[in-house]
Amino acid sequence: MSDIKGLFNEELIVLNLEAKDDKDAIRQLANRLFKAGYVKESFIEAIIEREANYPTGLSSGDMGVAIPHTDATQVNKAALAIGILKEPVKFQMMGMPEKSVYVSLVFMMAIDDPNKHLEMLKTLMNIFQQHDLLTKLKNARKLEEVANIFDNVI
Repeated sequence: MSDIKGLFNEELIVLNLEAKDDKDAIRQLANRLFKAGYVKESFIEAIIEREANYPTGLSSGDMGVAIPHTDATQVNKAALAIGILKEPVKFQMMGMPEKSVYVSLVFMMAIDDPNKHLEMLKTLMNIFQQHDLLTKLKNARKLEEVANIFDNVI
């Protein structure tokens, strides 16, 4: 799980993210990655398009999470952006796009090495199985709280 620790950066965490829908949430996080130099400008539209074709919403107990990501060619430097939504927004479900889930946590992956993509997904899926951890993240009010949660997990 240590690979995820190297991607974690407090400047890429958005607390109380206000988004009108899934595209808005994705666009805000992707813009943050772009402005910080982690991704190319084309990443923004590429990740929105990929989410439309291959949704990433997941249900984890009574909380929804999403893991939007796109091709490594759009990434300058690997990173993980996290959006903790003020109010959940609807995402289409991974593997069942005809269904939707209300998402409170968005973990946007910017992976520059295609070989590490599945490894990162596996790590995040392990985190998603820890419902108490997701609840702590959802309820975090300070960046330090999120950082401490990740320090204890990864």
